[in-house]
Amino acid sequence: MAVELVNPDGLPKPEVYRQLSIATGSRLVFLAGQVARDADGNPVGEGDLAAQVEQAYLNVGTALAGIGASFDDVAKLTIYVVDWSPDKMPSLGEGVSRAARKLGVDPVKPITLLGVAALGEPDLLVEVEATAVID
Repeated sequence: MAVELVNPDGLPKPEVYRQLSIATGSRLVFLAGQVARDADGNPVGEGDLAAQVEQAYLNVGTALAGIGASFDDVAKLTIYVVDWSPDKMPSLGEGVSRAARKLGVDPVKPITLLGVAALGEPDLLVEVEATAVID
């Protein structure tokens, strides 16, 4: 695997993400933000943050599989959530967990979580952007 996840000494050790990743592959993959749309572009999980997170993560997995990579190759995620507040964390975690089970992966990655006023379309609650490293 080209990505080693680390929580170095001297920093907090969160359970839901790692502070950094060490990438040793030879190619960087920058994946556009993925949203709650199925393969035909239809909305998924209207008004349901957990369902939208799940679909966005599944779309990350699908995109990577399309180039012979997997979610395990992800070095970092950026997650944009509309009108973020801490009370949304359980729904975010639920969506990540459901997607991880379906993908058969450990979803723990370095993550930057950003609250935003809106995304590209009014029904979207979340967008997940990924950087991966592959050999």
